[in-house]
Amino acid sequence: MAGEGDKRKRFISATAANYFGLDPAVGPATLAAELHSRPELNSFLDDGSEFLLVVQRSGSQLTASNTIEDTDSKKNVLVFFKLRPDVITEDNLHSNILISSMLDSPINTLYQAVRQVFAPALLKDERWSKTFDPKLQKLLTELETGLSTVLRRSDPNYTGSKFSEDDVRAILTPTDEFQYWIECSRHGSKWRSKERASHFKDLFEDIDYFNLDSLSLFEVVDLVETTKGTLDGVWRQTEHDPYPQPRMHNLLDVIGGSLGRYVQRKLAALNLWKDAFHSVKENVKAGIFICEQWVSACEYLTGQLWQCYTLHPWKNDKYFPESLAKLGKRLDEVLTVRTLHEKLAFFLPAGEQNALHLAQVFEPFAGLNPVHYNSYTEPLWKAAVSQYERIIAPAEQKIASKLKKVISEIQDSPQQLLQTFQKHKELIKHPNISKELLFEREILLARLQDYAEDYQRDFETRCHGVPGDVSGPLSGKNLSEVVNNIVWVRQLELKMDDTIKLAEVLLSDLPGFQTFHRSADSFLEQLKVYEQEQFDDWSRNIQSELSNPKSGLCIQANSPVMELDHVFGTLNILYSDRLVTLLREVRQLSALGFAIPAKIQHIANTAQKFCKQAVILKQVAHFYNSIDQQMIESQKPMMLQSALAFEQIIKHSKSGRGGKAQITWDNPRELEAYIQKLQAAAERLSTENRKLRKWHTNFIEKVISLMNIDLLRQQQRWKDGVQELRTGFASLESQGFNSCDMKAWRQHWNHQLYKALEPQYQMGLEALNENLPEINIDLTFKQGQLQFRPPFEEARARYYREMKRFISIPNQFRGVSEAEEESIFTVMAERNVSGFLTAFSKAEDLFRRLTDASNQFKEWIVIGQVDMETLVKTHLSSKQDWEKNFKALKVRGKEAERLPRYMTHCGFSCVPRTVEA
Repeated sequence: MAGEGDKRKRFISATAANYFGLDPAVGPATLAAELHSRPELNSFLDDGSEFLLVVQRSGSQLTASNTIEDTDSKKNVLVFFKLRPDVITEDNLHSNILISSMLDSPINTLYQAVRQVFAPALLKDERWSKTFDPKLQKLLTELETGLSTVLRRSDPNYTGSKFSEDDVRAILTPTDEFQYWIECSRHGSKWRSKERASHFKDLFEDIDYFNLDSLSLFEVVDLVETTKGTLDGVWRQTEHDPYPQPRMHNLLDVIGGSLGRYVQRKLAALNLWKDAFHSVKENVKAGIFICEQWVSACEYLTGQLWQCYTLHPWKNDKYFPESLAKLGKRLDEVLTVRTLHEKLAFFLPAGEQNALHLAQVFEPFAGLNPVHYNSYTEPLWKAAVSQYERIIAPAEQKIASKLKKVISEIQDSPQQLLQTFQKHKELIKHPNISKELLFEREILLARLQDYAEDYQRDFETRCHGVPGDVSGPLSGKNLSEVVNNIVWVRQLELKMDDTIKLAEVLLSDLPGFQTFHRSADSFLEQLKVYEQEQFDDWSRNIQSELSNPKSGLCIQANSPVMELDHVFGTLNILYSDRLVTLLREVRQLSALGFAIPAKIQHIANTAQKFCKQAVILKQVAHFYNSIDQQMIESQKPMMLQSALAFEQIIKHSKSGRGGKAQITWDNPRELEAYIQKLQAAAERLSTENRKLRKWHTNFIEKVISLMNIDLLRQQQRWKDGVQELRTGFASLESQGFNSCDMKAWRQHWNHQLYKALEPQYQMGLEALNENLPEINIDLTFKQGQLQFRPPFEEARARYYREMKRFISIPNQFRGVSEAEEESIFTVMAERNVSGFLTAFSKAEDLFRRLTDASNQFKEWIVIGQVDMETLVKTHLSSKQDWEKNFKALKVRGKEAERLPRYMTHCGFSCVPRTVEA
């Protein structure tokens, strides 16, 4: 046949036949006979200007074309195209022909090629990213995003029908799903409102899979938990139409796929056989936990929580991410092998390890990448594990004898025995070691049976008591009785599950295992029955309360939001605390996997709808009911206007024309506007109160400081302190507070100033004579007698003036009163009259002592008061008389030099001056 010897045609036909899966048994000649004779093939091979050859399958034959026409998306297409405009020869056959398949559509093919091949190669590979222009890098990224959008919009199901929302063929990763809702929120469609799409977009913003590879394994553990909560919120939202189940099923699947590929990439960077055990253990455990966590999340959400959610139940069977579960199982096997090796190395000394060739035990795994789990690698993995177990068999014999010795020493201590088996579980579960430890395992089985019986006795003792009591269930925080009891039972179930799991791993071959298992299962069933009874009793009680209008659970959407008690003057929000408790119980019981009855769920949904507003209103009501105690009594008139404005809003909580109808829960717009008015008024009043209390606190500090300032010596500091208070009042007045409203507050601070002033006034009176300004007085001899300068009466008048100035301080003191207000300080002088008597008595005594001070100079002035000529003539008649008097004069002169030149007497400085003849 022509063309059979043409190597070029054989290459094209063989490639096409392999791609389309044609049966090679019929022979390549038969398969390609029709293709070889096609002129389009000849044109592609022999015509340098023909760049394209498109091959499709038609039945058992292959057809060819030189153009890409409107192809049926259900048929695959294989495209051969040239790099250069040359004739194809045997020499350039493999250097000038590129091959590409086309699935679904040209858009999808280009998108996948850019996304999977060219974008990673040009943007992530260091060699190419260095030479690739940043602008082109940006354009390539935009091209990928644009193609993704076009691909979704060009889908034939992207129409106005609701069925189109269930088509998820273009959703291959979590980010595709998130991007889908972003686009819908921007562009909208007949079947999707922008508001609904925007709501889903906002919910998905809590989980970030765009930067998954940049996260550590431990950060992804947190991401999985966040994802679980986010998806639950998406599924159970009630603001818009429910999230479609096929779409959620696909999202769970692609999230599991992304997590699995992420774990494989992270662990592939490790050498699982040679790297340090602690590092391998830590990372592999995190990988296992991610897999198990997502498997558990999917089973919980679709197998329990959502199936019980009556408003949007999950239909059909639960979703199980099988591939991720098997990857987790493979990683667990890897960890078991490494852990077993570490334990063997721990028990065996170096010499025995060398003798048993433990360093070579991982050779069976050479060439295998254990994190690449699939059906093709599974047989190779099992064969490698089997060979590994044969190698370590001699070491296991030695380990078994060592474990026997360790267990024999602690078998009388149940707790230590259990801990030892748990610690060395990986070793003991291996068949060879397990066989050697038959007797020890029988002892463990007996201990586990005892534990199970202890748990059962404890449960039966406590199950009918009150949580927290000695004979009741153990009590948790912030849990109602029903939730507390169920959580307590769940904890017992977990303990029994752990006990059963340990027994299944280590003891399943023992004769008494089945008896223990049946007993443990029976107890577990007893716990589950109790758990269900608790829930059923709660359901009956709640439904009974729903028929009682006084229970607080009968909230109606058209009922008023609040009422004012005119007897006690309190504001009551018609949203009972029992509703808040019910909401918490419904949320917790739903999370525990219980199906909430539709009637209770309806009430809970209604309560949840108004919960946010109710919480705000309760805060406002508490403020309204307690603001009177928060205000300082004397400041209340200053806040009267704001308080009245707030109260007016409370008392006139009406809506509709003329404000005739009360505001109800089912009018969210008016309720929201009313809440905003309430909050604004409450905030205004609260702000004023905080401001005035702050001023009050500042005034307290200032007045306390005045109490420690000496009024007699530091009157200016007193004046400055009082002025600061007056400035404070003036500042508040300038901020809009009415001066008349400040009267009570002024009066309050006048009384505080009185309390500060009077003690200082009393102490001043007592020390007045010692602390008045000093008066200097000269004592002179003039006109034949001693005289004071200034005169005695003038000094006396001046002294009493200073006394009067201090004594009259209360009469002049205004405090913080305004000019026209009557002063409360004038009575202070009258109340302290006894202090005046003391002060005046001390003053008179002072002047008396001043007079006495001048008497000591009287004998010195005698000579100036006689006629010297007469005196001399009378008494000095002889030389001896003159000598005797001259000697006496010298002695007297020396005595005169010793006379005081300066004397101080309690406020007076007396200075002897000129002696005039």
